[in-house]
Amino acid sequence: MDTPEFAKVVLFTDHDGRARWREVRLALAEGKPQARLSALMPSGGYQLRSSPVGFASDFHCTENPQWVFILSGRMEIGLHDGSWRSFGPGEHFHSADVLPTGEAFDAARHGHRSRQAGPDPLVTLFVRG
Repeated sequence: MDTPEFAKVVLFTDHDGRARWREVRLALAEGKPQARLSALMPSGGYQLRSSPVGFASDFHCTENPQWVFILSGRMEIGLHDGSWRSFGPGEHFHSADVLPTGEAFDAARHGHRSRQAGPDPLVTLFVRG
């Protein structure tokens, strides 16, 4: 029997300093056949956030890598290449697009922007790690 996997969607800083997306497969090799688990991952606390209809951020980098789980509403993440990716309730991504070491933040080059989309406020759970 094949080991099931979990798709970890990652927002990261590429070698050119720009934010990009990639998918990493995590093996669910622990637990029991009816409840497969990944290896235990460290975390450094969590925060809940509520963003009203119309919320939008400027370009920014993630200060501390963290999982972002959408609890309700819809979140869109925009990159400098003009693309947007949308996440709804039950969806997630790992935000790890930190500022490259030794560089000063340049809003024309670094990071991502986010916005609430749709008719409902956005509620998110941030888990550091």
